[in-house]
Amino acid sequence: MKALSTRGIAPPVAISQAIAAGLAPDGGLYMPEHWPTFSPADFAGDETLAAVGKRLLAPFFADDAIGERLDAICDDAFAVTPPLRRFGTGDDFVLELFHGPTAAFKDYGAAFLAGCLGALPRGEVPLTIVVATSGDTGAAVGAAFHRKPGFRVAILYPDGRVSPRQAHQLGCFGDNVRAFRVDGSFDDCQRLVKSALSDAEFRSEVPLGSANSISLGRLLPQMTYYAHASLMHWRKHATTLNFVVPTGNLGNGLACVLARRMGLPIGEIVLASNANAVLPDFFAGGDYTPGPSIATLANAMDVGAPNNFERLQWLYPDAGGLRALLSADAVDDATIRATIVDAWQRQGEAICPHTACAVHVLQRRRAAGASGDWVAVSTAHPAKFPEVVEPLIGQAIALPPALAAMLERPSHAQALADDGEALRDLLRHG
Repeated sequence: MKALSTRGIAPPVAISQAIAAGLAPDGGLYMPEHWPTFSPADFAGDETLAAVGKRLLAPFFADDAIGERLDAICDDAFAVTPPLRRFGTGDDFVLELFHGPTAAFKDYGAAFLAGCLGALPRGEVPLTIVVATSGDTGAAVGAAFHRKPGFRVAILYPDGRVSPRQAHQLGCFGDNVRAFRVDGSFDDCQRLVKSALSDAEFRSEVPLGSANSISLGRLLPQMTYYAHASLMHWRKHATTLNFVVPTGNLGNGLACVLARRMGLPIGEIVLASNANAVLPDFFAGGDYTPGPSIATLANAMDVGAPNNFERLQWLYPDAGGLRALLSADAVDDATIRATIVDAWQRQGEAICPHTACAVHVLQRRRAAGASGDWVAVSTAHPAKFPEVVEPLIGQAIALPPALAAMLERPSHAQALADDGEALRDLLRHG
């Protein structure tokens, strides 16, 4: 299968080429040229996340260089099947995506991308993976590529705008993984990365790859856990599952949309944003107007210009039609706090600020009369945000073993100005 640029100027390329490049030469984002369709019966006998992933993703890689390694890549990236469990009483569920090595949902996509890139032939010069992070992506990418021969990783994050534990994770790898704390916002980090990736002359000097959600190697695997959760629910209850997805850069929400597009038994999809309300404003009928990001308690969603909206518009160019397929709500910091307290007091559930956005939006839907089975997607372990969660629930949260091990390592991040040439110099000499 070929991949096309959303801007329509760059020529079609193989899926593996699109994954290796990250960004298309015309500045667009790659998308598969067509979407296979499935029915639940096509996944008969597939119980684990890895088994569902192999079947779901096989059409994209059937004639590709990565195809022969796809099963092994899926076995590695999808080794942990995320729990789908009831949340309180009634028909509400939570999908826990935080059981990977860095306690965030992005572990799935990062591990799959690392497997794909590792399956492709490389020259003698290492491939530098350059990634912007608002909190969780960078650690997942660092863990996926740490000590992998032939790769270097440069993680850019906004100084002072990630949680202390997130910052420690970003800088704790060493070896072939470096962290840079940028004097700016996540949007500034994202702009720096896209500028380097779109500089053909620089890329001829320093081979680059992307691990942000602009990469197809991150986007495609994220469809798998939505496919798996909806299939397991369908088999047990014979009903579609409706999702509330916390979203910042829109990759996770888009993956759910794509899984539904491919025929998985998914009903309504609602995006849960924090105070960065560019998506809720658009889906409420306003113009799409990216702006400066706002710092919030749900920092991994502090995105003022969601990259993947370009993909969504490419798939659904009619704004009215797009609004009929999706909706979005914003949640402010005061409501995030109140939702964390409520979940703890009512149900004994400790949830992270991002999960709290999804839980509150689900509560709004229920209050407005929504019926059916709904799931709030839980994207990170609450132990990553002790400064927020622990004072609200009045007790410490036990650390997952993998996160505890990371926090025991020394951590270092280098200061970086919001300057594209400064980044290029560091990448040249790293």
